[in-house]
Amino acid sequence: MLATGTTVTTAGLTQVDREKIYQWINELSSPETRENALLELSKKRESVTDLAPMLWHSCGTIAALLQEIVNIYPSINPPTLTAHQSNRVCNALALLQCVASHVETRSAFLAAHIPLFLYPFLHTVSKTRPFEYLRLTSLGVIGALVKTDEQEVINFLLTTEIIPLCLRIMESGSELSKTVATFILQKILLDDTGLAYICQTYERFSHVAMILGKMVLQLSKEPSARLLKHVVRCYLRLSDNSRYFLAHSLRQCLPDQLKDTTFAQVLKDDSTTKRWLAQLVKNLQEGQVTDPRGIPLPPQ
Repeated sequence: MLATGTTVTTAGLTQVDREKIYQWINELSSPETRENALLELSKKRESVTDLAPMLWHSCGTIAALLQEIVNIYPSINPPTLTAHQSNRVCNALALLQCVASHVETRSAFLAAHIPLFLYPFLHTVSKTRPFEYLRLTSLGVIGALVKTDEQEVINFLLTTEIIPLCLRIMESGSELSKTVATFILQKILLDDTGLAYICQTYERFSHVAMILGKMVLQLSKEPSARLLKHVVRCYLRLSDNSRYFLAHSLRQCLPDQLKDTTFAQVLKDDSTTKRWLAQLVKNLQEGQVTDPRGIPLPPQ
């Protein structure tokens, strides 16, 4: 049931629809009715605009969703996760993504450190479909957080191991998982705090540059315009750092495939990525580092 004193609106829902949503939320508290309630609510997360506050403020609901996540941990190692288990926990993750996306619940979601419950899923390496679906859905929750461009999200993520987790998936995940993981890294880099964190030490910087380089080589063999777009944007943002030795290092390790015509056909209809790539090459050729507005910065 909804907590006392909590007010949520369910605009656009009929009385019958609203009662059904409340019923399913209440059914999450019972192990006997939870699976169907997870399925039905996950279908409604796009159409019910205030589902996130309803979930967050209802008694026992978040605990029930976390219980679904924790229940899967024993199936991670050894990797015995079934398709049924994966589908069920991913329905719970979809509801958590709804909470992570909503402006009224995002801060509380972070304050409760709920994303950390998902990290064991991102550590998995099994290539089976249930595990791939689990990783992709977990990345979707983090992706929903960074998509908001909120400073508190970046500050929280930088206190966790999300960067090395994303880098590992960028290196060895499926194309879709690589795309979401690279998007998360891109959003962290686009934040000034995130860029400063990654460029704080040569080890962090070089690890990111190395993984991006491996991805470019792979993309030259198996092109993906969407993934390449995120990779190029990450490179361009790295070229914004104002530390001379890092800029020099990036100039040295930039793959030749980004300097020649390897991706000309892939990018022929993508003017944005072509512009980013041209600016990246220009930044590094000139050895001149610019700030996000394109204003030159002196070497440090």
